[in-house]
Amino acid sequence: MRRGVMILALAAALAWAGTAGACPFCGEGGKTLTQWGNDAPLIVFGKLTNANEANDTTDLVIEAADGIIKDDKIREKKTTLTLSRYVDLSMLDDKDRFVIFLDSYNGKLDAFKGVQAKKGSKLPEYLRGALKIKDKTPAERLRYFFDYLDSSELTVSVDAYWEFANADYRDFEPLAKKLRQDKDRDKVLQKVRAWLKDPETPALRLGLYASILGHVGTEKDADILKAILDDAERRQGSGIDGMLAAYVILKPKDGWKYLQDALRNTKEDFLFRYNALKAVRFLHDYRTEIKKADLYDAACILLAQDDVADLAIEDLRKWECWDKADKVLALRDTSLYKVPIIRRAILRYCIQCKDSKAAADRHRKAAEAHVAKCSKDDPAGVDQAKELLQLEQDVKAKNPDTTKR
Repeated sequence: MRRGVMILALAAALAWAGTAGACPFCGEGGKTLTQWGNDAPLIVFGKLTNANEANDTTDLVIEAADGIIKDDKIREKKTTLTLSRYVDLSMLDDKDRFVIFLDSYNGKLDAFKGVQAKKGSKLPEYLRGALKIKDKTPAERLRYFFDYLDSSELTVSVDAYWEFANADYRDFEPLAKKLRQDKDRDKVLQKVRAWLKDPETPALRLGLYASILGHVGTEKDADILKAILDDAERRQGSGIDGMLAAYVILKPKDGWKYLQDALRNTKEDFLFRYNALKAVRFLHDYRTEIKKADLYDAACILLAQDDVADLAIEDLRKWECWDKADKVLALRDTSLYKVPIIRRAILRYCIQCKDSKAAADRHRKAAEAHVAKCSKDDPAGVDQAKELLQLEQDVKAKNPDTTKR
């Protein structure tokens, strides 16, 4: 388990400073209906009928005016459209309806995406509203999607969640401010509290909901997050980092102690402690509740743990925290130095430390001596480490607007 996760985590860590921003506490998103809508000149909602397998066609009947979600001249004002695609209608019932995204190709309507729904679905209304606000500020758009996170229609709920998952934290901050000033703030908080307390809430959403609570709620709301974190069953999977970070935001003293204890607790599995490290990263990159020096010390807690020490070293390197060189190099005298991935992380740290003008002279010299020894013992390994670091710098240079702040 650790090996597979470790490889993915290392790859993510090496690319961390050059990746595009996204919700730090959400699961993976996807292409949203708004994005699909931007690609479609015509979007309609209706019933499929008259499927003709021989001609490879199916008709779509637009049953009402609100069935036209996005109009275009290619519709030619028709309310029955012949799609250049055969659909087996035997699998459908009389209540089945579809949102169809269309373009025109060689004079024929090309249905390039279809989303199944039911008669009376709120999906057309949701999508029409989403397209209407597509050019609004991120905060305004996310405020719209917030109201659909608990939609009874899975397609709508998932799409609204993906809008958050794809959003940068720098877009989330203005939303949080907007929600704090919202006339319906109490209703918003009631919703979020209920979602978090509900054991049926999907684990991958807990991080987002906790983050909203952390940014909009009150100090008392920290108890809700602590209750989930103390529950061995509910704290499994994703979202732990969001809950830990939100706990610190709401109640800095208690939350920070809890986060440090989570880092120290080697009885917990790797994922729990890794999520605690991710919470430290978030606090370092975006928040001011905890001093930078304390965050560096927190990362150093993990240096004694063989399954996560390499990730902590990578973070110290990216943060250019060269005053921890003694702690990093001290690992050479422990059994952890036998772990290849830890040795490589120490080497990368030292390669950058020895060339940094910000590093103290003694740290720079110690790092230089380590690199020199590695160059003698394993020159190919040193070359590979330098190539990897150069690749990281190249990614940074090509994506200056996506680097961590």
